[in-house]
Amino acid sequence: MTGPDLSPSRIAAGTSDRKLRVLVVDDHEVVHWGLRLMLGEQPWVERCLSARNTQEALALARRYDPHVALVDLFVGQESGAEICAQLIALSPRINVLLISGAGRISPNAARAAGASGFISKDWPAADIAGAVRMVGLGMTVFKPHEAPAGPPLSEREREVLEAIAGGATNREIAGELFLSPHTVKEHTSSLYRKLGVRNRAEAVQKAQRLGLIS
Repeated sequence: MTGPDLSPSRIAAGTSDRKLRVLVVDDHEVVHWGLRLMLGEQPWVERCLSARNTQEALALARRYDPHVALVDLFVGQESGAEICAQLIALSPRINVLLISGAGRISPNAARAAGASGFISKDWPAADIAGAVRMVGLGMTVFKPHEAPAGPPLSEREREVLEAIAGGATNREIAGELFLSPHTVKEHTSSLYRKLGVRNRAEAVQKAQRLGLIS
């Protein structure tokens, strides 16, 4: 799988040999090691910093003022989109690139969090490095015509999800959609299973992060 045009000619266009400070935010040791090793070999990387949670990321951002942060979409139980928003609130100059191996986030949801791009860990190392550099230099990296994010939901499950996000109870959803409360409960359980969550609040939060609802 490849991303957009990350050729040296495009990256170099209008830029200098600017050195960038890069912050990697990920909770997997092997991923951390691989990304830091790969980025540390790039001649344009001045320093590669490493954080495993929000607290560490914010502390390093305060101390070193990185130009770009490469943030996993899910850092332990924390949302990469929320970490992105906190980093930008702390340091508006920082550019954030979200990355994930399995999860997805829509371009609109990523932009709403303040991110300048989203890429997959399936990309070749050279493309990931190119994306980090592009975002660090103020450009954006979003795959064109990205498929809808998140797990596939039926039309009825989407209607139930929208109603849950609006604060409706199961009985209210049943009346609105002309379903029995039991059927609504089955759709809700299916939603929880597909989203990998345990309750309504988690379902709404994750659906928003994945761009399934606004």
